Amino acid sequence: MTTTISKPVVLSLGGMTCASCAMRVEKKLNKLDGVRATVNFATEIATVTLPDNVSIADAISIVESAGYTAKEVSQNNREEVTPKDTVEKALRQRLIISSILAIPVVLMAMIPGLQIDYWQWLSLTLASPVVVWGALPFHRAAWVNLRHGNATMDTLISIGVSAAYIWSLYALFFGGAGATGMTMDFTLLPDPNATSEIYLEVASAVTVFILLGRYFESRAKSQSSAALTALLNLGAKDVSIISQGQEKKIPIDMLQLGDQFVARPGERIATDGKIVEGSSAVDESMITGESVPLEVSPGDKVIGATVNAGGRLLVEATAVGSDTALARITYLVEHAQAGKAPIQRLADRVAAIFVPIVISLSLVTLVGWLIAGAEPSFAFTAAVAVLIIACPCALGLATPTALMVGTGRGAQLGVLIRGPQILESTKQVNTIALDKTGTITTGKMSVHELHLALGVEETEFLTVAGSLENASEHPIGQAVSKYSSERAELVTPDDFQSTPGRGVQGVVNGRVAIVGNPDWINTEWGLTPDSDWVRTHQEQGRTVIAVVWDGQVKGLIGVSDTVKPDSVSAIAKFNRMGLTPVLISGDNQAAAEQVAQEVGIDKVFAGVLPEDKVQIISQLQSEGQIVAMVGDGVNDAAALIQADLGMSMGSGTDVAIEASDITLTNSNLTSAATGIELARKTLSTIKGNLFWAFAYNSAAIPLAMAGLLNPMIAGAAMAFSSIFVVTNSLRLRGFKPTK
Repeated sequence: MTTTISKPVVLSLGGMTCASCAMRVEKKLNKLDGVRATVNFATEIATVTLPDNVSIADAISIVESAGYTAKEVSQNNREEVTPKDTVEKALRQRLIISSILAIPVVLMAMIPGLQIDYWQWLSLTLASPVVVWGALPFHRAAWVNLRHGNATMDTLISIGVSAAYIWSLYALFFGGAGATGMTMDFTLLPDPNATSEIYLEVASAVTVFILLGRYFESRAKSQSSAALTALLNLGAKDVSIISQGQEKKIPIDMLQLGDQFVARPGERIATDGKIVEGSSAVDESMITGESVPLEVSPGDKVIGATVNAGGRLLVEATAVGSDTALARITYLVEHAQAGKAPIQRLADRVAAIFVPIVISLSLVTLVGWLIAGAEPSFAFTAAVAVLIIACPCALGLATPTALMVGTGRGAQLGVLIRGPQILESTKQVNTIALDKTGTITTGKMSVHELHLALGVEETEFLTVAGSLENASEHPIGQAVSKYSSERAELVTPDDFQSTPGRGVQGVVNGRVAIVGNPDWINTEWGLTPDSDWVRTHQEQGRTVIAVVWDGQVKGLIGVSDTVKPDSVSAIAKFNRMGLTPVLISGDNQAAAEQVAQEVGIDKVFAGVLPEDKVQIISQLQSEGQIVAMVGDGVNDAAALIQADLGMSMGSGTDVAIEASDITLTNSNLTSAATGIELARKTLSTIKGNLFWAFAYNSAAIPLAMAGLLNPMIAGAAMAFSSIFVVTNSLRLRGFKPTK
């Protein structure tokens, strides 16, 4: 019996070679009544919502009828849907072997001195695996396209390679090319009465050049699923639960609601839960993006995959599996990836028109010369010349060479461009959304300001505060300790005690001293710090701690995240480029607005969760904005993918880096502007390369049709156009960002 469902299913697809393949599968699936399907070419995933009357088997059958493979994967096991690197490895192997075989074929054809006896048969032996096995992906894709009445670059490549190879076979076995001592003269015009030339070097070179382009494209594509993998790796693999009074370790997938588990200092909390026992500081930056740890105690909620930065916690699991916050972020990332429309290759768009025209012109040439009374060998030579001249090997170099030079220059400037598929969006970007912590700010706590009581010396004050906080592991305490150690001599305190979430106390140089938050100082010790100073700084998003000895509040310390040195100039450059900066932060409104005011941003969204960031990006897009997003945390991953252009800080989390289109390796915000400029320049170069890859060779089609172009000359023209493309790409080495 066939199982039917009414909820989304995930299908892993195979056999797709370009964005048009993904569009074809999506169109086929959506033709079924009630079916809603989204196909992501980058991840090779189809997310399909099926009505009750359509089975999974029906959906798979539709995909297979389109010439591709499909299998269902579990929604709870995302590792199943992440593409592996086997395709990339297979393509690399195909490229290396084909290159080794093709190089001597090209050299023998172009250098008369290497044309020894029977060289043509050696060329055939070496070229055959290249044409048959090396070019197999193009032949297979061309066949699928033919079955569905479509034409892409794969069609043109397959026809051009096959035509050159088949003509060579004809010349070798039925013409004069197989004779002992045969050599090929480099002549402009074909011999009207001879079939003594072979074009195996053309077939081999085209295959290798196109394989090179596909390999670099595959490398960029395979990385698009790395964000999901990085998210999966954040989760705990096992957990220590308390069962019948005993602690035992079990796999995370065996954890059930209500189970109590242990989270030790420095460990990731296994799943979402409620604290039963213990107090600590929890680093929730992966969710909130904020650097200040959250103080927690019994009854407080904690989030799975966040880090326990303090004491031992006993936690009761309140959510497991797909219901956790991490699972929801993973879903957001996957959903954003699936919804991000793939950019169809420019070459394929051109090919849809170009290929049918070329084939028609080749047939017209063949028939026309036969009708005119020419020898069949001459007519076939002219027809083959049309196909060969129309299949530019420069096409395979157009994108990878520009991308390699562009990314190389980008690396020098602190910018890493992920792949060609993201370049097109950079041209239209007019809004840039910025995370706060770790992007505009350093993401590290530091002392912002001291407020000393009358008569208190700064050195003495810092000695007391720094010595006590030096014994603390809390990030705020470490910031105070670092600041103090640079300005005073610290000592080891006696009788040190720490109250999690409140403060520390001990004896420093014979004085009983206390350092902690003002509320604790007031409620526990009955001392009232300067309330106006405290309130002012808290409203500005800073953390305030009080320092007490001799029964008096001796001063206050304002601690906050600090703005990066280049943030102000970066925001100014965005404005000059016509980009509207928007601040999106998980921090409170006061802190976010304070930073925005400091760097010159007018529009602020504060207190937002990861899903809120995605919604804000979507909202901006629905208003007609083309949005770039710059972030650094796990909480930014889904928003980075949802944005038209995602940029991550190199100092950020692996999840954010893998989810982004551009990585700013030096973590400078100014590099975001440089990245957009460089991406636009690289895109312009690629489009120029593609134009000349088509136009240069296409201009010679009339000569080929007139029988005035030797196919070998056509091959040489391809080589020249390749040199032109490479030279044009090298111009990117001189790229300099604007001031």
